[in-house]
Amino acid sequence: MTPNEILVEIRNLKFRPVYLLSGEEPYYIDLVTDYIIANVLTEEEKSFNQSIFYGKDTDVVDLVNTALRFPMMASHQLIVLREAQLMKDIDKLVNYAEKPLKSTILVINYKYGSYDKRKKLSKAIESSGGALMESPRLYENKVPAWINTWLKKRKCSITPDASMLLVEYLGTDLAKIANELEKLIITLPENNRSITTGTIERNIGISKDYNNFELQKALAQKNVLKANRIVNYFAQNQKANPFMLTIFSLYTFFSKVFTLHFIKDRSPRNLGSVLRVNPYFLNEYEMAAKKYDARKTARIISWLREYDMRSKGFDNVSATEGDLLKEMIFKILH
Repeated sequence: MTPNEILVEIRNLKFRPVYLLSGEEPYYIDLVTDYIIANVLTEEEKSFNQSIFYGKDTDVVDLVNTALRFPMMASHQLIVLREAQLMKDIDKLVNYAEKPLKSTILVINYKYGSYDKRKKLSKAIESSGGALMESPRLYENKVPAWINTWLKKRKCSITPDASMLLVEYLGTDLAKIANELEKLIITLPENNRSITTGTIERNIGISKDYNNFELQKALAQKNVLKANRIVNYFAQNQKANPFMLTIFSLYTFFSKVFTLHFIKDRSPRNLGSVLRVNPYFLNEYEMAAKKYDARKTARIISWLREYDMRSKGFDNVSATEGDLLKEMIFKILH
């Protein structure tokens, strides 16, 4: 089942005896878990009928004994097993999952990895009318669309550049992104509910002009002046702009530029799919491919690996990360 399907069922008061929520992306696992906790029982019913367990501190015997109790002055009791991935004997829940108590709702919150669907526990949950939910980690190119959808539900919007800026600095951690978006929404005026790079700069502290996204654009255009300004800013503010983050960002970018050189179908839809890039930004990759041929792009990727090693002390006696960055960008541009 998808997270939305489970939420719709809960709203309609349709409860499953067991929910196994697992996957690499914890956001939806926690979202569904918290929604069930908030909506299955009333506050009065929770006192006697809600139990929260943690995988590291729980064994199957205690969990099952609690699951087999009948609710008190309520139609259901709710049991939540958080951090289920830390429970050593979780597979032994299969006996209970085969014949779960109808009045018990057991939520298994299994994060940072998918529980194997081929195991007996998964099959038992499914065959007894339970729900299996998979929460995969989003690829970086899918996160901007997720941000747009998340904001649309709150009657807000975001510019493409601002969306990419958030993804670059926050990665693909949806919980972290949602937390920052909540903060940004509070700052928006009633007559303008759109988040821009300026909004992010004022409220999160990420510079809209001096960041890896802007450096990437400057290199794609071979804009020497802009690239050098950004590099000098990075060198003077190394804590806020880690060299490793810049290396990773440029390596990802130029790896896709290199791939672009060998794609025959240049339609926006195919390029976006193969490169895993939002079509809005495809022109940057195409521009870079024109400025840097395949051979030069391959050399750039090699330099990025070399400077990554040098930043870690290999073949480097005294150069600072700022010096290495300036030297590396000079080679890329010239």
